[in-house]
Amino acid sequence: MISMCAVAVGIILAAAENDLSFKLKLDTVLKSWDGRYDWAQVWPGSIPGAGRDGKPLILITTQKEDNKSSDFYLGVNTLLSEDFGTTWTGPEPHSELEPHPRPDGTIRGLCDFVSGWHAATGKFLITGHTVDYAKGHLAPAGYSRSTAYASFDPKAHAWTQWRELELPDTEKFFNSGSGMCQWVAEPDGTILLPVYYKSKSEDKRECYSVTVLRCRFDGERLTYLGHGDELHHEVPRGLCEPSLTRFKSRYYLTLRNDERGYVTSSDDRQHFAPKKPWEFDDGSELGSYNTMQHWVTHSEGLYLVYTRRGANNDHVIRNRAPLFIAQVDPQRLCVLRATERVLVPDRGASLGNFGVGTISEKETWVTVGECMYSPECEKRGSDGSMFAARIIWSKPNALAPQ
Repeated sequence: MISMCAVAVGIILAAAENDLSFKLKLDTVLKSWDGRYDWAQVWPGSIPGAGRDGKPLILITTQKEDNKSSDFYLGVNTLLSEDFGTTWTGPEPHSELEPHPRPDGTIRGLCDFVSGWHAATGKFLITGHTVDYAKGHLAPAGYSRSTAYASFDPKAHAWTQWRELELPDTEKFFNSGSGMCQWVAEPDGTILLPVYYKSKSEDKRECYSVTVLRCRFDGERLTYLGHGDELHHEVPRGLCEPSLTRFKSRYYLTLRNDERGYVTSSDDRQHFAPKKPWEFDDGSELGSYNTMQHWVTHSEGLYLVYTRRGANNDHVIRNRAPLFIAQVDPQRLCVLRATERVLVPDRGASLGNFGVGTISEKETWVTVGECMYSPECEKRGSDGSMFAARIIWSKPNALAPQ
C-alpha cells in the first residue's frame, strides 16, 4: 500500500520541477539496411565551439553489427555535423579504431563505446571494451576482456590509437569492461568509470559484478586510481552495463540484469546504497529487463531512458521498442509514470543499443539504430534507420559541455 506521505512527496516533486519541460523532435540521421549489417551502439557527443559559426561539433560513434552473427562488430565509425544536425558527413571508419589481428589467428576488436567531452584536457574521450573473434564469431571462453578507450583532438582533427586500460588486479578484473556505461567527468578532470567484471576463477560463471573506477585522463592515457564498492547479484547474468550520472551533488547508478533493471545512489561516488528494482511511483515494476537503461541529466531534472514490457510490444526481441523517457524522483529512486513519453516509436526493430549525449545547453540527444533481427521488422515499417531524438529544453542546461 502506498502511503499518503509518499504520494505527497511525488506531487511536490512534480510541482517543483514543473517549470522544466521539453519538446521532442525526431530526426533520421541515416538510412542504411543492406540485408546484413545494422548500425548499432550509436552514441552522440559534442565538442563545444568546434562546429560552424561557433556551434558545437556533433560527433556520433557507431559500429556495423553483422546481423547473421551475434555480437560481431566491425570497427568504430563516426558521423560529424558542423551545423547542429542539419547535414552529416560519414559514417567514416578510422584506422586507429579498427580491430587488431593476433598471432593465434583471432582478432581483438572493440565495441560498445560511450563518448563525452573532457573539458580538463580539451579532448573527446570514448570508452568501451574489447572483444575477441575467431572465424567470424565470438572467440571461445578464456580470453581476457578489458576497457578500451581512445580520444579525439579537435584541433588536430585526429584520433589516438585505441588502448586498453591497465588494472592492478588482473585476477579480479580478468573479464572486465566499460561497455555502454555512462561515465562522469568530475570538475578536477577525474573520470568516474563504471565497469562490470568477473574474476579469472569465475569467468565461466554467469554472474558479473559492478564497480566504479576512479581514473586520471591526461588527454591521451587513462590511468586507474582506485575503485569503490563492489556490487553483486546472484541472478544470471549478474549486473551488467552500469551507467552513472551526477545530479545535484549525488551520484546515481543504473544496472542491467536479465530479470529486471536496478538502481542505487551514493553521496561520495564510491559507496552505494543497497540496490533496488526500478519501479514506477505507484509501486509497480518498471518492466525494463535484459537491456540497458541510461540517464538524461539536466541541471534541474533527472530522467531515465529505457525500454520495457507492457507496451503492446511482445513482437520485439526483449520488448526493446519503443524507447521511452520519464522523469526520475531522485529521493525515492522511482520513475514518475505520468511523465513517460515515447522518444523513438516501435516499428518492429530492436532499439536496445541506444546512446545519450548532452549536445548543448538547449538540447540533449538520444540516438539509436534500428537492429533488424527479424523479417518482421521490415513488415512493421523498419528500414535500418539511425535516429536522433532531440530533447529540446525549456530552460538552459548548466551541465552542457563547455
